[in-house]
Amino acid sequence: MHKVSIIGAGFGGLTAVRQIRRQLPDAEITLIAPKAEFIYYPSLIWIPTGLRQGEQLRIPLDWFFQRKNVHFHAGRVTELRDAGRTVVTDQGEIVNDILIIASGGRGLRKLPGIEHSLAICDGIEVAEQIRDRLAALGKGTIAFGFAGNPQEPTAVRGGPVFELLFGIDSYLRKIGRREQIDLVFFNPMTEPGNRLGAKAVTGLLAEMEKRQIRTHLGHKITGFSADKVMTEGGEIAANLILFMPGMTGPDWAQQSGLPLSPGGFIQADEYCQVPGHPGVFVVGDAGSYANSPDWLPKQGHTADLQAEAAVHNAVLHLQNKASDKPFRAELVCIVDALDSGIMVFRNKDHASVLPNPLWHAAKMAFEWRYLLHYR
Repeated sequence: MHKVSIIGAGFGGLTAVRQIRRQLPDAEITLIAPKAEFIYYPSLIWIPTGLRQGEQLRIPLDWFFQRKNVHFHAGRVTELRDAGRTVVTDQGEIVNDILIIASGGRGLRKLPGIEHSLAICDGIEVAEQIRDRLAALGKGTIAFGFAGNPQEPTAVRGGPVFELLFGIDSYLRKIGRREQIDLVFFNPMTEPGNRLGAKAVTGLLAEMEKRQIRTHLGHKITGFSADKVMTEGGEIAANLILFMPGMTGPDWAQQSGLPLSPGGFIQADEYCQVPGHPGVFVVGDAGSYANSPDWLPKQGHTADLQAEAAVHNAVLHLQNKASDKPFRAELVCIVDALDSGIMVFRNKDHASVLPNPLWHAAKMAFEWRYLLHYR
C-alpha cells in the first residue's frame, strides 16, 4: 500500500485527493492542514457587498475525507526531512512514498505600514472587515491596488483586486452612495494586469474610465499610513486601503531542504516534479515552474491543472517510469463586477477578452458546481 502525503486543503490539494483515489484506489492518503475545511477564495470578493456570507464559503471537509478514505492530520508543517519522505509538523511526523505540496503561498508584508491595508485574499475574516469598514464609511476615498514580488514578477494576484474594485463601484451605485465615495486604483505598472493580455489591460482601464474611477499608475509604492498610500509619484489620501501585495512561498520552505526560486517558491519542472527530489511534487501557489509562460497566473484553476499532472506523474514514479505529462498552461478568469463580467482566456496559442452581463451568473453557477465535490 503506497503512502501519499498531501500538504494543503485548497484547490490543488483536494483535486490531488480526488485524482489519487481515482488512480490509486488502495493508497493510504494523509492530508495535512491546520483545519479540515476548504475556503472558496474566488467568492471572497462578494462578502464586502453582501452577496455572500463568510460561512457560505467555509466548507467542512469531514464528509469528503470520510468518503475518500483520507486520514486528516491537523497541524502546521515546520520542515521536511529525508529529502521529503518525512513531513514534520507541530503535531508530529508523517512518512510517505509520494509527497504533493499544495500549501499555497503567502503575501509579502515588507512595505512600511502595510498593516494599514487589507488584502481580500487573506481570508474570510479580512473580507468581513472590508464589509464592515465599507458600511461605516459615510464619505471619503477607497484606494485599491496590487503589486508583485520584485524577485519573481509572475508572483502577482491582481484579478481579485479588479473584481473588488468593480464590484464595490456597482454596489455603491445600486445603494445610492457612489457620489459620496471616491474610488482610486493604484499600481506600480503603467499597464496593470498585462498578464491577462493587452486587450484585457485596455478593457480594464476603459472600464475604470467609464465608471469614473481615478488611476495612479507607474509609480513605485513606498509605504502606507492609516490615511494614505505613499508612492514615488505622490501620495493618495484614503479612508480605506485595499491592497494585494506580491506573493512568496510557504513560511516553512526555508526549512524544507528543497530548491527555492529567487522569490521564495519551491522550484518545479513542467511535470510539477521538484528537481533532485524524486517523488516530491508541488502544485499551485507554493511553486515556481520552469518553462511556464510569464502570464501564467496563480489561481485555483492553475492549481487544479497542476494537481492532475502531478498525480499522473506520481503514479508513474511509483512504477519506476519517467514523468510524461506536463501541466496545461492556461488562464481562465471571469473578472466579475456584480452586474456584469469580463471573461479572459489565454493559452500559448490564443487570447480573448469577452465582456458580457451573463458572466456574473456564470461565475455564481461555477461556484455551485465546483463545491458539489466537497459539500
